[in-house]
Amino acid sequence: MSGKIKSRIAANADSSGSVSCDERILRDCHQLYIDADSGLVAVAQSVGVTLLAPRKKITVMLMGNHSAGKSSFINWYVEEHIQRTGVAIETQGFSFVTSGRKRESLTGNATLHLYPHFKPLHELKGVSEYLGTEICTSRQKRFSLVTFVDSPGLVDGDMKYPFDVDQAIMWLGELCDLILVFFDPMGQALCKRTLNIVEKLNEKHGDRLRFYLSKADEAGGESDRQRVMMQIVQELCKRPGLNKCGFDMPTIYVPNPNKPSRCVNQIEEACRTIEKTINQTVQNTLNSLEKDCELITKAIGDTLSHDRQTSVENRRARCKGCVLALLGFSVPFMLMAALVLGSLSRELLEMALGHDGIEALSLYLTPVVRVFDSMSVEYQLYSCGGLIFLSFILLILARFSFRTRPTLSGRQKRQLQEKLDYVQEVVKTKKKKLYEEYLRQSVGDQDMD
Repeated sequence: MSGKIKSRIAANADSSGSVSCDERILRDCHQLYIDADSGLVAVAQSVGVTLLAPRKKITVMLMGNHSAGKSSFINWYVEEHIQRTGVAIETQGFSFVTSGRKRESLTGNATLHLYPHFKPLHELKGVSEYLGTEICTSRQKRFSLVTFVDSPGLVDGDMKYPFDVDQAIMWLGELCDLILVFFDPMGQALCKRTLNIVEKLNEKHGDRLRFYLSKADEAGGESDRQRVMMQIVQELCKRPGLNKCGFDMPTIYVPNPNKPSRCVNQIEEACRTIEKTINQTVQNTLNSLEKDCELITKAIGDTLSHDRQTSVENRRARCKGCVLALLGFSVPFMLMAALVLGSLSRELLEMALGHDGIEALSLYLTPVVRVFDSMSVEYQLYSCGGLIFLSFILLILARFSFRTRPTLSGRQKRQLQEKLDYVQEVVKTKKKKLYEEYLRQSVGDQDMD
């Protein structure tokens, strides 16, 4: 088992020259989970533990009002024109944007196959028909580690969506690592639908929300931008869940060399937020790997310990059953022996047992014979029936006592021990090396000693 994994890890290391350290760590961790024979998911399942393989990329959802610049931000980040942009509502469904080997567009069913953890979206009426994935070859910034989810533009009024957009965004918010909320300063920033969804998301995932004033260069002068930001902040502060200290809303816009602006552009702040989320995800993945190893180790240890305890109880049950069976068979045997001995003459018994044997037999059986002779014939029959019934009860108890619980075979115990050794020696060692590799990006070698 361990040899196969070690060779696969070595092959990954040889082919990873063109990928970043974080990407390689997430990929290797993912591989440790998904291997069909010796992956942690399969190992955990064999001992009754359910694990989920970590994702190789973070998921960043962009939400906001109609024409807030969500698609434009994605195009700027990947440095390719992937998403359609414009004043009209271009994004009517959910569009996943991710990096891959070649440019490709996927429909709803293909999207759900590519992202199996999003398959429950199929249960939301109408959503699957409005799912799509755009795959591009860009490796700009940290795009190789990011999957963007471009959500429909939110508007108030009579606008009807082909599905429950509020419920879909709330559901996606449960799985996304980061949620970027874009407020457009051109009249739609105070969209009630947007604010309502943001307030609900903040109740459970406030740490994932980041707010930005998009298209800040189109808000006019500095005083106009300040006034728009004041209005947005006032509206947010009216909602108890969003009224918190340290509220920040950087001004961002997609830079255009043909249209210079004096507005402070903090779009790089959004990039740093994404990068920080990636770093945190790498740490969380490595920490989860260690916890899952401990969970599997404990489960295998408990399974082996329970099997040993069961084996001890089974031996006790067999011993108890043997004693009860011996007692159950001894009663009718004694009755038959007494009947046979009573029918034989004294001369024949002396020939068979000898004089000393006859004396010993008389010593033990005389009290029993006297008690039996003192009874009437009717009571003698009752006594014999009672002894036979007692024998029957003892044999039934012996039958039930012989029932044992199943235990692991020798092969199964060897397999569990191999899995335990694999987790302890291979996976934990690999996790330690990955953590050291991650830390060496930031600290010096002298701090790692």
